[in-house]
Amino acid sequence: MTDGNIESISNLPDSWSLVRLGDIAKSKSGFGFPITKQGKKDGEFPFFKVSDMNLLGNEKFMLTSNNWIDSLTLKELKAKTFPKSAIVFPKIGAALLTNKKRILVRDSVIDNNVMAVVVNDESECLPNYLYQWFLTLDLGRIANPGTVPSLTARRVEEMKLPLPPFSEQIKIAGILSLVQQAIEQQERLLQLTAELKKTLLHQLFTQGLHGELQKQTEIGLVPESWAATTLGELACKPNGFLQTGPFGSQLHKQDYQPDGIGVINPTHLSGNRINHEHVPRVSLETAARLNRHLLQAGDILFARRGEIGRHGMVTKDEENWLCGTGCFLARVRQKHIDNRFLSHQFSTQGAIAWLNSHAAGAIMPNLNNRVLRSMPIFYPSRATQVEIANTLDAVEQKLAINQRKRATLTDLFRTLLHQLMTAQIRVHDIDMPDIGQSESRAVPSDFTAAFRSSPTKGEILAES
Repeated sequence: MTDGNIESISNLPDSWSLVRLGDIAKSKSGFGFPITKQGKKDGEFPFFKVSDMNLLGNEKFMLTSNNWIDSLTLKELKAKTFPKSAIVFPKIGAALLTNKKRILVRDSVIDNNVMAVVVNDESECLPNYLYQWFLTLDLGRIANPGTVPSLTARRVEEMKLPLPPFSEQIKIAGILSLVQQAIEQQERLLQLTAELKKTLLHQLFTQGLHGELQKQTEIGLVPESWAATTLGELACKPNGFLQTGPFGSQLHKQDYQPDGIGVINPTHLSGNRINHEHVPRVSLETAARLNRHLLQAGDILFARRGEIGRHGMVTKDEENWLCGTGCFLARVRQKHIDNRFLSHQFSTQGAIAWLNSHAAGAIMPNLNNRVLRSMPIFYPSRATQVEIANTLDAVEQKLAINQRKRATLTDLFRTLLHQLMTAQIRVHDIDMPDIGQSESRAVPSDFTAAFRSSPTKGEILAES
């Protein structure tokens, strides 16, 4: 992100201009919104607050509102509406530092903690092009200094932006919008797949594969035929054990280095898997010194404190890495247990609730050896365990694929955003479908239609 002062950009094409934002658009703050007027779900105009930017569906377009007002209230508040295609963002406090930028999809009111930028002439500057340029800005860097960061309309309007010919604005905005739509599609797929996993997890561990009779246990309902044991009984010697990671006195921050043997800490445990991002590493000598903490495929790691229930299973990719200081290592080597099934069971709501209720410490819950040893486990035949694990693994693999695609598209968007806005690459150099103005405007017609002309509810579920 930049601070909006891009006069240092060199070699802009002759057909481009470097313009002051205030010469092509106007910035204005919103209006006070008394609490006595808040909370109405019906009305003519949505009244957006900063918190509305966090609502599901409002990631780019402001489609959902917690508050609505009518024309009479608008007049009482001496407020005015802002038109669709206006770009809105927080203007004060910690919210400003979140760098949220959104687009209005219909005439709306905003409160006095929000600022709007409205294009003067949409045939001169395409609102969606301006929105994409705003995505390059770090609002914190252009905010007025002080204990509480804030933005003024004057400060915003003094910013400079590169303005290509209108036809090129259309193409730039269209290309970026296409990538954004692909990212949004991956987000939807991720959400649907995560919901599928949650549903399957509940059904398989409460009803089994065939809707069996159930019994009530310490971790909730489980199939009646499943046998009972504890994690301590499964993680027994000579081949299994439960142990904490190395003490802080054994593994120091200065032991970490750019290359070497990976060290898994609680931050790397996510969704039953081990995240490889930002994994610290140590030398072969340090790993040899701490060899009792070396990992094997099939091991299960738990976070010892904080988010109880956070865990991940070690695969071949993490074999011979080290268990980190903040983790608990569970090694189970039983012929009648599929460790994948076991790890999935730790993801169920019942198992997580049990761990939380037995964790020690009121302020910072933490796990200990006694708690993990007594954790109840219920299991069917190994063949059934394998079938359940295979089903859930397939869903997790789909999640991983979608996550990788999203990350790749996000990186592509960031690169294109910077290079297109600074003319490092030109639209005619990109092999993309022909982009028309309808694909480039700030508010697609189907999103505009999500708001009725006479809405009866302020909460709109938009299909995207």
